Amino acid sequence: MMSQLETETINKLKEAFSGEIILPNDVAYEGLKNVYSGDGSPTIIVRPLSTEDVVIAVGFAKSNSMILSVRGGGHHGAAFGTNSDGMVIDLSLIDSVKVLDETKCLVQIGGGAKWGDVASVLHQHGLALSSGDTKSVGVGGLTLGGGIGWMVRKWGLALDSLVGAEIVTADGAILTANEIENSDLFWAIRGGGGNFGIVTHFEFIAHQLNNVYFATIMYDAKDAVSILKEWRNITESAPEDLSSSVTLMPAFTPEMSPSLMVLACFAGDDTDEAAKALEPLQNLSHPTTKTIEKKPYKDILQEAHPPEGMTAVVKNIFTPEFSDELIEKTVAIYNKGNWVFQVRDIDGALNKISQDSTAFAHRDSKFMMFAGTFVPALSSAATLLEAAQPWRDIVPFGIGSYANFISSRTEEDVASVYSPKTYEKLQKIKQKYDPDNLFNQNYNIKPIQ
Repeated sequence: MMSQLETETINKLKEAFSGEIILPNDVAYEGLKNVYSGDGSPTIIVRPLSTEDVVIAVGFAKSNSMILSVRGGGHHGAAFGTNSDGMVIDLSLIDSVKVLDETKCLVQIGGGAKWGDVASVLHQHGLALSSGDTKSVGVGGLTLGGGIGWMVRKWGLALDSLVGAEIVTADGAILTANEIENSDLFWAIRGGGGNFGIVTHFEFIAHQLNNVYFATIMYDAKDAVSILKEWRNITESAPEDLSSSVTLMPAFTPEMSPSLMVLACFAGDDTDEAAKALEPLQNLSHPTTKTIEKKPYKDILQEAHPPEGMTAVVKNIFTPEFSDELIEKTVAIYNKGNWVFQVRDIDGALNKISQDSTAFAHRDSKFMMFAGTFVPALSSAATLLEAAQPWRDIVPFGIGSYANFISSRTEEDVASVYSPKTYEKLQKIKQKYDPDNLFNQNYNIKPIQ
């Protein structure tokens, strides 16, 4: 593609663009062409400094008929943040975090910001947003797809705290989207991913929070079935201040032992209430280790990287119940191979918001399960498909999938992310704002033809 982009064309872009432009021969290219879960070879990478730069980049991609990938954190399992022979708009330089109104807890966050940085800045103001679990995950991708984090039961999804956005659309317009202005677009970006434009700035209502109590409790995996059933029963009466998950970890090396890990976050400073909420999780069996610490929310966010030389195959389901049958099926698959399973209790604030109020399609869910296994990097499509086969036994228990925890990009995935009713409404909005489907490197909503 580079041979088709004449030097004169690139020079005109450089004259208009105030950010960084990286081409394959540039020193910075190798460090920017790939993402967390995949390798790319884009023709051009641009790193805008402003919304106006984004407008210029979108126009350039459109006028040169280029594949266009938009990168926030670059953390998505399906590697949407890069491509081959196209343009990557890397938003990482648009990463400001500003408190616009202390009284209203109104904050503005750049589309290229990462959650670790956001949590650190907000902590200085006694504020927090329920985000992902990982510091380097981008605000943009996580929010547009949902945002299931450690305070999901108390405050819902990350997108449930969103009150406005600045968006560059396919025709180069800069739009404000909220409940009053371009409300259809505002509805669509809350769950519809990056299908409708590039969000350069988000506005959230944050929540007052100084510290949380965070627990890590380890158990022997031989008791997995009984522990999972007891954990499920405990979640039914747990306060919404408490969000928890259970993770089944296999023995990846001969030195490791299979283990079951309970993680829990109590979103508040009340020592007695935290102890009361966390106590049942310490008695699911006989803990091998446990740690309960009071700390700032920013300090519970971790980093996550696949083993070197490996790539992850990741799947998930939403489900209204964590039934005995599903528990037993999950443990049976876990016992046969190198699958990691995690189940999250998401019942709470997420379910109290009307199903029709946003494009997030699965608000009738009480649990979300995701699972992953690892295969050598650059494995063939056939190898990836084969590795995912055990997941087929789990699929019938689900009512849909979470867009942010899938490593494949098939039509089947699209159908699992959006319910038919949601998809139909999104198609009409897609036709209005992106009729030529410029923004298609995602779980794609196809415009009505």
